[in-house]
Amino acid sequence: MGKELFIFDKTFDAQVIGTDEAGRGPASGGVFAAAVAFSENCSDIEQELESLNDSKKLSKHNREELYHIIKHNTINSVVCVEVSEIERFNILNSSLKAMKLACESVISRLAGVEIITLVDGNKLIKNYSYPQKYIVKGDSKSASIAAASILAKVERDWYMEKLDLEFPEYNWRQNAGYLTRQHIEAIQKFGVTKYHRRSFLKNILTGEKQLSLLK
Repeated sequence: MGKELFIFDKTFDAQVIGTDEAGRGPASGGVFAAAVAFSENCSDIEQELESLNDSKKLSKHNREELYHIIKHNTINSVVCVEVSEIERFNILNSSLKAMKLACESVISRLAGVEIITLVDGNKLIKNYSYPQKYIVKGDSKSASIAAASILAKVERDWYMEKLDLEFPEYNWRQNAGYLTRQHIEAIQKFGVTKYHRRSFLKNILTGEKQLSLLK
């Protein structure tokens, strides 16, 4: 799979930067985005990344193995936009902001080269000054996007594991903030925390009950 993804990126006559996000759907925790640029001569690590794929199609163990290879052999950046901004600007805008910041960080380390930013999904980054193209299901087509999806997913999982230490009753280590039945039952029993996205919980807690359960 990895070989096909690298071939796709090489069809662009420019330095490719791939970007993807992790954490748009959960009801707690920030949203992460990563940006990745492989060097022009990356044939050495192409072999190490033969199993490169959309992060959702990989096991946790495989993702973390690939994470370390990508992290140390590419120009990359990972950015988190926290819950307060998600609640203020909505999840789509927060995801695109995280992508923008991650990509601009990578670009600042690329000297004098023509670039093209490949954005996973069907939206372009807002207020972005560089050439970009959205790629639907890009994490299964582009090596750079797939690599970004792995960095974003792994770092967000680690972040949720840290939050789990603070609020273990929600089992974020396992559910990563998604509304599993166990997570919903914990919210109904213990209330919501500062890490919950209250706008995502309107069907679970409403009115005075929601406010009374805030921590």
